[in-house]
Amino acid sequence: MNASELDLHGAEKVTALPNCLERFTRLFNQMSSDHLGDLEGVYHKDVRFTDPFTTVGGLTALKQYFEGAYCNVISCHFEFSKPIENGAEICLPWIMTLQHRRLKGGDAITVNGISHLVITDNRIISHRDYFDAGELLYENLPVLGGAVRWLRKHAS
Repeated sequence: MNASELDLHGAEKVTALPNCLERFTRLFNQMSSDHLGDLEGVYHKDVRFTDPFTTVGGLTALKQYFEGAYCNVISCHFEFSKPIENGAEICLPWIMTLQHRRLKGGDAITVNGISHLVITDNRIISHRDYFDAGELLYENLPVLGGAVRWLRKHAS
């Protein structure tokens, strides 16, 4: 065993983490309005998902949420940074570039965020996304966007 196979406490890393993380990153760069991909291969049936807009529990509810979230997506791509791992937990920074029919006239929007993932049985059981909802949504709505951008500019 080499040093890269050890965590901070000298225990063997869970080999499922890199495998699960690879499936996760591939899934999110393949998802589209007409293809959600292999959610069952990435998420545990009892998954709990939270982002700034909602919290859902269970694979069926997660699938329904993603169907709604992706229905007007033109394109979505994630650039993932190096993950931070601690046991079965992963924090994964990302930059999302999104084109959405109802936001910013379909032009690209860039949002920085991080996903906190908990892995069990080689699947994600907990997924919480942290990002600025204003950067994604409110700044890019036709009427509200100008007001939010003005507030952000004058509040700093």
